[in-house]
Amino acid sequence: MPRPALSSALTTLPLFRNAAGDDALWQAVLARDAASDGSFFYSVATTGIYCRPSCPAKRPNRAHVRFHATAEAAERAGFRPCKRCKPTEPSLLRQHTDKIREACRLIETTEPEPRLDDLARSAGLSPYHFHRIFKSALGVTPKAYAIAKRKHRMREELGHSATVTEAIFGAGFNSNGRFYATSAETLGMTPTAFRSGGANAEIKFAIGACSLGPILVAASDKGVCAILFGDDPDALRRELKRQFPRARLVDNDEVFMRLIAKVVAFVETPRRGLDLPLDISGTAFQHRVWEALRRIPAGATASYAEIAEAIGAPGAARAVARACASNRIAVAIPCHRVVRSDGSLSGYRGGVARKRVLLAKEAKS
Repeated sequence: MPRPALSSALTTLPLFRNAAGDDALWQAVLARDAASDGSFFYSVATTGIYCRPSCPAKRPNRAHVRFHATAEAAERAGFRPCKRCKPTEPSLLRQHTDKIREACRLIETTEPEPRLDDLARSAGLSPYHFHRIFKSALGVTPKAYAIAKRKHRMREELGHSATVTEAIFGAGFNSNGRFYATSAETLGMTPTAFRSGGANAEIKFAIGACSLGPILVAASDKGVCAILFGDDPDALRRELKRQFPRARLVDNDEVFMRLIAKVVAFVETPRRGLDLPLDISGTAFQHRVWEALRRIPAGATASYAEIAEAIGAPGAARAVARACASNRIAVAIPCHRVVRSDGSLSGYRGGVARKRVLLAKEAKS
C-alpha cells in the first residue's frame, strides 16, 4: 500500500473526534497507555503507518499524528498497520487479561492453593513475568488474591458451618492459629460474632442535615464505619441496616450528635480537616486505594490511573474505580477527589451532583 503524501494526509484524513479532545488522546499516546488500546488508533503521516496507543516505537512528532476510531478507518485513509504493536491483533493487555482471568479461576477452584510456578506454567509465562502482569492487572499479588478469596469463603462458611473450626478448614485455612492471626482484619470482629451476623456489635448513628441534604454518620467502638449521603433519611437508615444487617443500631445518641456536627462542619468548610478514628473493613487492595485517597489534599484531585500508579499498580485504574465505589465512609475517605484522566467527573456513591458541589467547596475554601 503506497504511503500517503504528507500534505494530503493532513487535509483529507478522516479524523476521530473524542469528547475529551485530541489532547487527551495524545497524552494517552505519550504515556503508551495500554488501557486505551482498542478505543482509538493513531497514524503518522511521515511513515504511513498506524498504531495502537501503547505502541513501544519512538514517539512521533505531534504535528504528523492524527487519530482514528477504528483500524479500518486508518486503513481506509491509506495507512498500513505497524509491525511492532500489530494493531489488527488482540492487544497485549487483552491477551494478558485472558491469562489473568484463567489464573483467577484456578486460584478460586483449585485445592490446595496452586503455587506461583503452576499458575505461571498454565499461563505460558515465566513466574517473574506472570507475577508482574498479575499485580499490574489486579493491583495485588497472586498470593494476596488467593488470601482474599479464602477470607471471602470464610465469611460464607461461617454462615452455614456447624462450628467455627469447621468453617476455618472449609475455607482453606490449614490451621486455627493461621486464621485467628488475621481474623480481625478478615472479619472486622471475632469469628463467633461474625457467625451470628454481628448480632453482638453495637453501632451508634445519627442523621443530620447539611447543604448536600441528609447525612448519616455511624460508628462502632473502633471508629466511624459509615458516612452516607442521600435524599431521604429513612432510605439512609435502610442502607445502614443493609450494610450491618444484624448489628444493634442505636439511633440519636446525644453524645454522638456532636460527632455528626463535626462531620457536617467539615462538609461545609473542608479546609478545617476531619481528624476522626475510622473503622475500615475491606480487602488489602481497597485499603491501599483508600489510604492513597486520604493523602489527596482538599482542593486537589487525582485520576484513577494516577491512584493506581501511586499504589504501585499501574494498569489497575478500573480496580481503583471499583474500590472507590465500595467506599462507605464518604468525605473522610475522599473518593470524591478522584476524577477521570481528562478531568471530567465519573460516578459517586452520593451522586455526581454532590461530588461536583464537594469539589467546588474545596476549591473555594
